Amino acid sequence: MNLDVEFPLDQSVIYLNHAAVAPWPKSTSEAVKQFADENCKTGAQNYLQWLKKERLLREQLRILINAPSIDDIALVKNTSEALSFVAYGLDWQPGDNIVSSNEEFPSNRVVWESLANQGVELRQANLASFSSPEEALFDLIDERTRLLTISSVQFASGLRVDLNKIGRFCKNHGVLFCVDAIQTLGALEFDVQDCQADFVMADGHKWMLGPEGLGVFYSSPNARNQLKLTQFGWHMMENTFDYANKPWKETETARRFECGSPNMLGIHALSASLGLLLDQGLETVQSEVLRRAAHLISRIKQNDMLELLSSDRLEQRSGIVVFKHKTVSTEKLYSALMAKGVICAKRGGGIRFSPHFYTPIEKIDQALKIVISNDIE
Repeated sequence: MNLDVEFPLDQSVIYLNHAAVAPWPKSTSEAVKQFADENCKTGAQNYLQWLKKERLLREQLRILINAPSIDDIALVKNTSEALSFVAYGLDWQPGDNIVSSNEEFPSNRVVWESLANQGVELRQANLASFSSPEEALFDLIDERTRLLTISSVQFASGLRVDLNKIGRFCKNHGVLFCVDAIQTLGALEFDVQDCQADFVMADGHKWMLGPEGLGVFYSSPNARNQLKLTQFGWHMMENTFDYANKPWKETETARRFECGSPNMLGIHALSASLGLLLDQGLETVQSEVLRRAAHLISRIKQNDMLELLSSDRLEQRSGIVVFKHKTVSTEKLYSALMAKGVICAKRGGGIRFSPHFYTPIEKIDQALKIVISNDIE
């Protein structure tokens, strides 16, 4: 694979913001153009072929998370929608509680806070308060804990938690396990069977290199059956294309969470992006992402002007590295970087860099050179 061809970024741009919104690969751009051209000329004449692409995407997503079956995969609009399916699908009782962390992105916090009027408590662990973030979570679990929900990688620090350890604990204590995997899928290997998650969700527009507006929602059969449905439409029926379906029945598969027409444009785009990642090999992608993170961490620690804010522990590293300048404010540094074409983010009290597997190491070094240059002072 020629990465220069697949990622023809403008030479004036150093893109270090895959933890926010990623640029599309060329093959994804071409897939969208071809789909649009086909639709313009022949409409839905080839809809049966589009359905094959939809099925292919489900299989690609199944492989990405090592789900047992494509029946466990729902195509949703975004992470927040999937989290809402869980939050408003479970039968809560007053006094129930949910355990999470104090570092979650709003999507994995607000939806649980909204259950307060049902008498459900959200407990937010301080991940730095124990010897490990996992132990901080476990300390808050009691006999009324119904669900533990956590991001596999924290958006503002890059902290990666031990999902397998958490999953074992939840299974042993009869607690449902929900994972916001948006900062993992497409960058790091993920195995839903190993971590024993009941629910997993992620948008496609970050490390999966796809468009906004289409994501994945995994649910195990047992956990799926615990959720009452909150949306209804033709696409979630058992016999989808039997439009005279009376009486109707919802499908037993995860498609029950897809109430209406699929996002065919997004499906073609995300399938192209995942095809590229799977062709590259998930093990290779993870190795290259972590190699770039290690390079960043090493360079930051070598410079007396910079302070590493992300964890330096190997098992807690991800594709996200956060740091700050000791003499230049984060606001001033961020503005200077963006003005010079270094696309990054302000997160966790510092600057967040998030290069992907294809990001040239020399581009990372160029960005760091700008960070420590005298003209920012």
